[in-house]
Amino acid sequence: MAKPNPFKYFNSSPKIIRLTVMTYVRFPLSLRNVEDLLHERGIVISHETIRFWWNRFGPMFAGEIRKRRVQKTSAYSHWQWHLDGVVVRINGERHYLWRAVDHEGEALESLHHQTP
Repeated sequence: MAKPNPFKYFNSSPKIIRLTVMTYVRFPLSLRNVEDLLHERGIVISHETIRFWWNRFGPMFAGEIRKRRVQKTSAYSHWQWHLDGVVVRINGERHYLWRAVDHEGEALESLHHQTP
């Protein structure tokens, strides 16, 4: 079953609605500041319309953002780490030197003193 279009009965384009809501959410601006900012760009919208759109579409946009974040973080479950270690003597003392490298080549190194 096809998902109903949430923008079906609105005269403004979905891009304008998304831009308006995301501008209000992303930046610490009031509704009137967003109204002025959009007016300077040639988009004439009332601050009450912005409030209505924010209440109507804000949760939907937040859900989409959360979904994308989850998909991004699930890609990290395929990370691979390679661990290499060696015991070295420095000034007669034994030290354990290890290095871990992830699949992107980022390294994490450590040197530990090993007591006999």
